[in-house]
Amino acid sequence: MKKEPRITLPIKKPAKVDKQGPQWRFIIIYFLVTLFLLWAWQELFRQATLRTIPYSQFKHYLALHEVTEAVVKETEIDGKIVPKAQAVENGSSAEGSPTASPGPGVSPSPEVKKEETAPFFFRTERVEDPDLVKQLQAGGVEYGAERPGFLSQLLGSWILPIAFMFILWNLLARRMGGAGQSIFGIGRSGAKLVADSDTKVTFDDVAGCDEAKFELKEVVDFLKSPTQYEDLGARIPKGVLLVGPPGTGKTLLARAVAGEAKVPFFSISGSDFVEMFVGVGAARVRDLFQQAKVHAPCIIFIDELDAIGRQRGVHVGSVNDEREQTLNALLVQMDGFEPNTGVIILAATNRPEVLDRALLRPGRFDRQVVVDAPDLDGREAVLKVHSKDKRLSVDVDLRRIAAATAGLSGADLANILNEAALLAARRHGNAISQRDLEDAIEKVVAGPERKSRRLNEEEKRRVAYHEVGHALMAAYNPDSDPVHKISIVPRGRAALGYTMQLPAEDQFLLTRSELVHRIEGLLGGRAAEEVVFGEVSTGAQNDLERATALARQMVALYGMSDRVGLANCAQRQPSFLDGQQFQIQRDCSEETARTIDEEVKNLLAVAYAKAKETLTTHRDQLEKVASELLKVESIDGPTFYRLVGKETPMVKEPAPLHTAAATET
Repeated sequence: MKKEPRITLPIKKPAKVDKQGPQWRFIIIYFLVTLFLLWAWQELFRQATLRTIPYSQFKHYLALHEVTEAVVKETEIDGKIVPKAQAVENGSSAEGSPTASPGPGVSPSPEVKKEETAPFFFRTERVEDPDLVKQLQAGGVEYGAERPGFLSQLLGSWILPIAFMFILWNLLARRMGGAGQSIFGIGRSGAKLVADSDTKVTFDDVAGCDEAKFELKEVVDFLKSPTQYEDLGARIPKGVLLVGPPGTGKTLLARAVAGEAKVPFFSISGSDFVEMFVGVGAARVRDLFQQAKVHAPCIIFIDELDAIGRQRGVHVGSVNDEREQTLNALLVQMDGFEPNTGVIILAATNRPEVLDRALLRPGRFDRQVVVDAPDLDGREAVLKVHSKDKRLSVDVDLRRIAAATAGLSGADLANILNEAALLAARRHGNAISQRDLEDAIEKVVAGPERKSRRLNEEEKRRVAYHEVGHALMAAYNPDSDPVHKISIVPRGRAALGYTMQLPAEDQFLLTRSELVHRIEGLLGGRAAEEVVFGEVSTGAQNDLERATALARQMVALYGMSDRVGLANCAQRQPSFLDGQQFQIQRDCSEETARTIDEEVKNLLAVAYAKAKETLTTHRDQLEKVASELLKVESIDGPTFYRLVGKETPMVKEPAPLHTAAATET
């Protein structure tokens, strides 16, 4: 109960300071602008009423005793001229009488050509004339001197030069301090503060990661009612690290935590701390935590933590690494002598293997929450969330679409819905149909259609037999995934055709026979080309690459070879950035590596022989399906199984799309 005033009151302080600051700034700017406009108006009005004449013409008027008033200034002479009713032209007056003789030493001015009758105020530039005062006295002129006005002197000598220097310095400081920052604020953190009322994302807006939401509910409960945990002696985690592949919703999940707890939310990227100036990143870390303590309880979210949290190394020589200094400051702020009461750090990364061990120890990031790709139910929930603002047709079955997108992340599912909406708009439809969603899945997985890539009849025939070879191997292997579609329409960058196989359900374990049947299915396209044409082509390059990788994993990683045994002869380096792709490093002797190569070659040879035997036995079905495929270019699963005389495999759920089984030619 004692902590409530300290928790709630500081939140209103920054808003009051930010509200008053712009008002005073506006008053000062308004006063300066008004002063400048007043001075400009006076100067322009005075200049508009004066006629500028040459100095020689002024001396001529002075010699004719037409100058009645004169004010001698530092650089100019202002006054009044009252012309007489006469014109000076060719040395005679208008009546033919001679003109008044000018004063001594003054010649008549040839510039006065016409008659002047009305008085006017004049202005002329002052020149060095020692006899000017004597001539003014001789002409009976009422003259005097004048100093610059206070307002003109103040603006011209002080305000305008100072304002110009201030603007110039401010522009230079912004250039030196980086984008949008002055040189005086370079050590400030660029964290974006989202107030509790502006964070409108809740757990209902995040779908497909129920386990992660369950882990984070404790953080939400602690921020709402901390006394419940403190009375039991429980210590809430200071930091929670969200780990997962890109596009799984880590940032959205962090915003949902702030929205559920209704607390301020500081959002910043790890790259915003690093600058080329040494010490700037550490200063920004300290400034960020100082702001967070003022707004406590609050959440600090650091996206892409691996930008500053990489493993520290040992440098030889006097090397001062800016990134390591920033990491050291972060480690001290998270678990130093001063506790950060009410400040919880959420961080996200897709490369947890490169983070420093000191950053992951208890007391800093106590908990790691894995945000993985959603399962079947999670994908359906994600599709429902992203389809709220889209018009769906009555025939749309999101459950079937969810089952057809196994392994895809939330961002991929959102992209599929967006592509379906674009396809529906392209055909001028009123709603998104099931066909649009299925076409969007093919476009995202296999790539867009390449209508410009035209194949000749021989190439199209070879591609058709190649794809039908994959499909027949799937139909006659009991452990293979059912065929969903066969197409010889070129897609993407290199696919001249594809065979799409859909597993019955999400699989997490595979037996040796299932892996062997997958290798046979991958080699079915090359086997069909050899059976029909008697020679092979380059179209099986992707199939051979994947089949070889799968056979090498069986021998070196899974212990599925009698000669190699159970020894793990390779190390793979998983990375969330690569997804299912990873690099395998050999961890065995040269003799064992030679044995592994022989076993891999033997596995591929046996599987290829089995594929050729199966396709030779069912040559009639190979010809029948290939001829039909050449006519229509695309065959769906039920049509394929009808052509080969088999029933369409029944699955518990609508068959999901297995991206690894889509075969490219």
